[in-house]
Amino acid sequence: MSKRIMVVDDSRIVQLQMQKVLADSQYEVAVCCKNGQEAIEKYETEKPDLITMDILMPGIDGLEAARQIIEKHPDAKILMVSSLAYDDTMQEANKIGAKGFIYKPFDREQVLKCLDDIFAENE
Repeated sequence: MSKRIMVVDDSRIVQLQMQKVLADSQYEVAVCCKNGQEAIEKYETEKPDLITMDILMPGIDGLEAARQIIEKHPDAKILMVSSLAYDDTMQEANKIGAKGFIYKPFDREQVLKCLDDIFAENE
């Protein structure tokens, strides 16, 4: 059975890229969200196996959304996906409990390896 992924990014282009990257893999995009608030709300109903989370979004940003989701669901797996490459941003993501960090632009091999590694840690 494939793992269900929630893609959180305010860019429709990035959402479509992630769907393309995950096509024909053991992962499927279960739902796409355009901001942190939507991700927090949809996590409750969708219960994805993992969230890919952009950082810079309107309203609640990705770091705050990740913080709120992990506070309520400590077992949530969140992979940060961003063009922000600052050390303090990565440290903050790790402190919150994110399982990894991928830089945009991303490629298929990079995303699949990171997802495989995250799920392998928990088996």
